[in-house]
Amino acid sequence: MAIGFVLISAAPAREHDVYNKLSKVPEIVELHPLFGEYDLIAKIQADDFEKLGKIVVDNIRSIEGVIDTKTLTGTKF
Repeated sequence: MAIGFVLISAAPAREHDVYNKLSKVPEIVELHPLFGEYDLIAKIQADDFEKLGKIVVDNIRSIEGVIDTKTLTGTKF
């Protein structure tokens, strides 16, 4: 299983719309609003890193109002 954390910047006044659309993505297992450089952080679980990348591109970056993302992938020690 691949885990990723996606930091998301939303267009001004679009934060709630973006949050509501992201909350419907089944692979997003946690979603939290933030203060600071990014507006939201989403935790994604996928079968592998290829699927994780596809979720970011097809299901997150494609949402109207998302202006930037930064994806951090998890690992095991």
